[in-house]
Amino acid sequence: MDNEDVLLKVEHLCQYFKMGPGRELKAVDDVSFEIKKGEVFGLVGESGCGKTTTGRSIIKLYDITSGDVYFKGQRICAGTRSYNNEIAALRAAFRDEKAALNQQCADEIAAGADEQTTKSKYAEQIAAASERTNAAVAEVKTRRAAAVHDQKCCDKDYAAKQVKIITEEMNARLDACSTEEERAAVRAEYKDRLRIAKRERIVNQIQMIFQDPIGSLDPRMTVRDIISEGLVIKGVRDKQYIDERVFELLERVGLVREHAGRYPHEFSGGQRQRIGIARSVIMEPELIIADEPVSALDVSIQAQVINLLNELRDNLGISVLFIAHDLSVVKYFSDRIAVMYYGKIMELATSDELFKNPMHPYTRALLSAIPLPDPIYEKKRQRIVYNPLADHDYSVDKPTMRELTEGHFVYCNEAEFERFKAELKP
Repeated sequence: MDNEDVLLKVEHLCQYFKMGPGRELKAVDDVSFEIKKGEVFGLVGESGCGKTTTGRSIIKLYDITSGDVYFKGQRICAGTRSYNNEIAALRAAFRDEKAALNQQCADEIAAGADEQTTKSKYAEQIAAASERTNAAVAEVKTRRAAAVHDQKCCDKDYAAKQVKIITEEMNARLDACSTEEERAAVRAEYKDRLRIAKRERIVNQIQMIFQDPIGSLDPRMTVRDIISEGLVIKGVRDKQYIDERVFELLERVGLVREHAGRYPHEFSGGQRQRIGIARSVIMEPELIIADEPVSALDVSIQAQVINLLNELRDNLGISVLFIAHDLSVVKYFSDRIAVMYYGKIMELATSDELFKNPMHPYTRALLSAIPLPDPIYEKKRQRIVYNPLADHDYSVDKPTMRELTEGHFVYCNEAEFERFKAELKP
């Protein structure tokens, strides 16, 4: 995959929640994937598998435990658990090496070697090992400090970069001005753009559509205030511009401008979800995280909302992380699909490939649960039950993500990998 086409890159994302002394819930455990520009990436799985937590971690609603998230080449999320574990492992290895050297020293002395010479020799080896360990620990601490900085200051760094770009652009325009009136107009524009740039955040380019169209809208705010809230926070003060943008987006999502003065309780569930979509699109994001946007809607309304998202994707070039339960909807809407189970990705492939060659037993179980409006087929449909204890033997050969064919990854061990290759359909 060309790195220039990668919009979002998730590497070894872990999100653990504390459940009391010494207990953790591994909601997301070592998840990695990439989303290209203009792509719809589907994330499916049963309730509680970690889909929503993955989306919320990417948009920084949670501080991730470990791993990295890169957006447009800039790291926006970074956890420190892996660095702490690496430092602990280095120090434990040094302790083991020191104990082994001390034991060798004692054995040689017991065998009759000169005590002073032997102790001096092993003291030098221990000192050298200590120096190597300290250097390695210092290098890990440097990487950990960079991760902490990116986690806390990615928005500040992005704003500083935007300020620099605008400053260079406006200085060039000022140099090209021939009259004082032109310079005054450019200075006024520069001041306004600079004020907005200082409040710019890279995460603003990632927006989220929430699952519950009722709970995600403030009942005390009008539709205009709900949709325009992002622009106001960003620092836009031109009320006429804000109203025009709100009216434009209301019409784009299938509503009318008269709806701007109403409150959320005056709309149906599908209309509320359209308002939520308009709220996310007004910020002109490059990535939208759609967290089960149709699961709370009637079937007839689901198709309308999916078609609306498809239209926005085609017209605005927005990438979408589409989180859902319904594999049939995901197949229609997504370019690539990742299947999650208990915090891990079990299988990742293009939409057509996943439905043609479902390899992991859990993927096959999900596909067998898709109902069709055909009573004859439904009578004969065989449902597959996934039981990880019965379907896998990971006591010796541990599983990892392996590439079965180009772009088709399966979480399996070596024996399963060979079996899956033999079962592949041409």
